[in-house]
Amino acid sequence: MPFIGNEEVVMETEATLKEPQPLCENVGKGNAEVSETVSRTDNAGESSSTQDPTVSNGDDSDEGKEMVDLKIIWNKNKYDLKIPLDGTGAKLKERIHSLTGLPPAMQKVMYKGLLPEDKTLREIKVTNGAKIMVVGSTINDVLAVNTPKEVIQQEVKAEENKKEPLCRQKQHRKVLDKGKPEDIMPSVKGTKERLPTVPLAGMYNKSGGKVRLTFKLEQDQLWIGTKERTEKIPMGSIKHVVTEPIEGHEDYHMMAFQLGPTEASQYWVYWVPVQFVDAIKDTVLGKWQYF
Repeated sequence: MPFIGNEEVVMETEATLKEPQPLCENVGKGNAEVSETVSRTDNAGESSSTQDPTVSNGDDSDEGKEMVDLKIIWNKNKYDLKIPLDGTGAKLKERIHSLTGLPPAMQKVMYKGLLPEDKTLREIKVTNGAKIMVVGSTINDVLAVNTPKEVIQQEVKAEENKKEPLCRQKQHRKVLDKGKPEDIMPSVKGTKERLPTVPLAGMYNKSGGKVRLTFKLEQDQLWIGTKERTEKIPMGSIKHVVTEPIEGHEDYHMMAFQLGPTEASQYWVYWVPVQFVDAIKDTVLGKWQYF
C-alpha cells in the first residue's frame, strides 16, 4: 500500500506538472491576441494619421466664397493673404495671427484708418491687392507703454473736471473768436466716418495759424503741418488725446495731442470735423490701449 500511495503521489505530481501546459498555450494565445490588438491599433493610428488633413490657410472652408488678395505689412515684413471678402475684421485679425504670431489683442490693423472688427471687408470696400498695415508689439512692450499713459489720462481727467469748459478758457477763446475758417472741411453731424485718404486741412493751431493733419499709417506717424514746417510724430509717443465740442458749433471739435508727460506738451488743433473725431483717436491711440 505505501508503494501504491507513493505511486498515487507521483501520478498526482505529474498531473500537477502537466496542468500549466494548456495555460502556457493560453498565454501564448493571449499574447498573440494582444499582439494582434496592438497591430490593429498601430494600423488604425497609422490610418488616422494619414487621413488627417494637412493644415492649410483656411482655403478648404473658403471654397465657393468670393475671395480677396491682400498684402499684410508688419514689422518690415510682407505677407500675401487670401481671405473671403465677407469675412469680418476680427476674422482678418485671426488670419494675421496665424501668419505673424502676433495675438489679435496686440494688433492695430489699419486700412484707411483703424480697421473695425465688426464689419466685413466688403463693407469697408477692401479691394484686391490692398495693403493692410499692422502695428503691434509684445505684451511686455504694451504694458510698459500703457501703464504710464493710464496714469496720465486719469490725472488729465481729474484736472479737466476742476476747470470750466475748454472752449471758454481765455487761451482758446483768442483762437475760437476768429470764427470758423472759410476753407475748413465740411462736418457731418450724427455720423462717424473713417479717416479720409487726404489730409485733414483748413484748421487752426494754438497760434491761429493754419494746420493740417496727415496720418501716415505705413510709418505709424502723425504729421502736423503748418506753413513753416511739418512735424513727424510717432503715434506711440502721443500720451493722450483731448477733445471737446466747440460751443455753438458742436459739429466741430477742438482737439489736443499730448506729446509729453504734462499738459504743457499739448498741441491744440481747432475746428476738427466731428465725424472724424473718433477715427482720429482710435488711429492715434489704438483700441488695444487700456483707456
